[in-house]
Amino acid sequence: MEVPINNFDDIRPLNNDEVKDAIESLVANEDFERAFRYIEPDVNWKEFSETMRSFKTKEDFKSKLAYEAVMLVANKTTFSLTISGRSRLPKDKKPCTFISNHRDIVLDASFLNVMLYDVGYGMTQVAIGNNLLIRPWIETLVRLNNSFIVKRNIPVRQMLEVSKVLSAYIRHTITETKESVWIAQREGRAKDSDDRTQGSILKMLNMSGDKDFLSNLMELNIFPVAISYEFDPCDFLKAKEFQQKRDDPEFVKCQRDDLLSMETGILNNKGRVHFTLTQPINDQLARLDPNMEKNELINAVATIIDKEIYKHYRFYPCNYVAYDMLTGTHRFSEHYGLKDKKQFEEYLQGQLDKIVLPNKDEAFLRTKMLEMYTNPLKNFLANQE
Repeated sequence: MEVPINNFDDIRPLNNDEVKDAIESLVANEDFERAFRYIEPDVNWKEFSETMRSFKTKEDFKSKLAYEAVMLVANKTTFSLTISGRSRLPKDKKPCTFISNHRDIVLDASFLNVMLYDVGYGMTQVAIGNNLLIRPWIETLVRLNNSFIVKRNIPVRQMLEVSKVLSAYIRHTITETKESVWIAQREGRAKDSDDRTQGSILKMLNMSGDKDFLSNLMELNIFPVAISYEFDPCDFLKAKEFQQKRDDPEFVKCQRDDLLSMETGILNNKGRVHFTLTQPINDQLARLDPNMEKNELINAVATIIDKEIYKHYRFYPCNYVAYDMLTGTHRFSEHYGLKDKKQFEEYLQGQLDKIVLPNKDEAFLRTKMLEMYTNPLKNFLANQE
């Protein structure tokens, strides 16, 4: 499927010719300054602005400012940030489509990129939903930082064309510009941490190919990534949303909710954070029967991605405690001590106390939060059977 390259203009990252103007617009923006001071309250804005203006290319911006900002967040809000499976990266730095489960709106791709950069692989382009571009400076910042825009909440009649352009852009990036791409396995985060690849994502990736379904996906070199956060700072916000949707099926989040989730996820404690580069799946795709019925084939590919993620989670005491609390058993008691259990119970109550609702159902909210910490373990166990 041929899509003119100029159709990418409103979704692509900024190019180097646009860097100077983008930086000028950022350093002059009071909202951007205010947001940056959340992360670094003592910043000397004049010196910072001069540093920003010294960047002439996107690579300068990404490898210096963006890298340092993400590591600052990691140092302030995580106990550790680690990665495994580096030996599975292509030795020739062949570009890949990294598909991962999705925990944090901003940091999943940001953390992955700084760790890929550290091991010499290079940063990816990042898919970001336009629902998160709440302020004009946010769009400027993310496009300067090599993000491309995924249009969400569009009329049905436009959806097909938008998906075709997005698919073509991803394929163009992988096969022509030779850059890797990160995309979540589903639209939005799995609020209950029951991570499952949406067939619609795979259908979108296939649209731009000119071969059969499996060959089109293999051309994109899909590489699943398993993300494990010890603590999810947004767990209480996700639980709150579950009750709001339970009580009002028409409930829809507003932009303020998304902004709060971004701020909460960036600024608060995550404990230990681990990324596992699982295994590129082309060999597994090559073993599938291309003559399978289309939906069956899509489900088979989604299952391959999911299983790679499930078997490469990293678990922490809180996951085992949550499982035993939710099931009323002691199945995993050898994986935690009394201190671990007490600390998690106190953490859980502290998060529940942050939820403000007129008809707050604490028992329901507690269950939803326990499910968030239990579901990855349940999926891991189911994958062993």
